[in-house]
Amino acid sequence: QVQLVESGGGLVQAGGSLRLSCAASGSIGSINAMGWYRQAPGKQRELVAIIASDGITNYADAVKGRFTISRDVPKNMVYLQMNSLKSEDTAVYYCNFRGRLRSRYEVWGQGTQVTVSS
Repeated sequence: QVQLVESGGGLVQAGGSLRLSCAASGSIGSINAMGWYRQAPGKQRELVAIIASDGITNYADAVKGRFTISRDVPKNMVYLQMNSLKSEDTAVYYCNFRGRLRSRYEVWGQGTQVTVSS
C-alpha cells in the first residue's frame, strides 16, 4: 500500500513563493506519473501540474510560467515550486501518484492548505 504525505503549505502574501513537497512510502513499484491537484472552496478538484515517468511535464494554463513541478525519483518525492502567487491560487493542494505494482493504482495525499493573501 502506498502512502503520500504532503508538506510546505501555508499562508503567503500575493507575489510570494511556496514550495510543496510530497513523499511516497510503501510498496510503490513503478511510477507512471506524479502530479499536483488543487481544490478551492466550492470548486472541483483540478490538475495543477503533472510529470510523467519520462520526465515530460504538463501544467494548467493558470499556472504556466509561475509553477514548476520536479521530482526526485530515488527518493520517491515530487515537488511544486510556486512563484508569483495570486489570491486565486488559494486552495487545498493534493499530491497524486499513479503507478503499478501487481496492478495499476492511484493514490492521493491528505492535502495541504495554501492561502494567498492579497
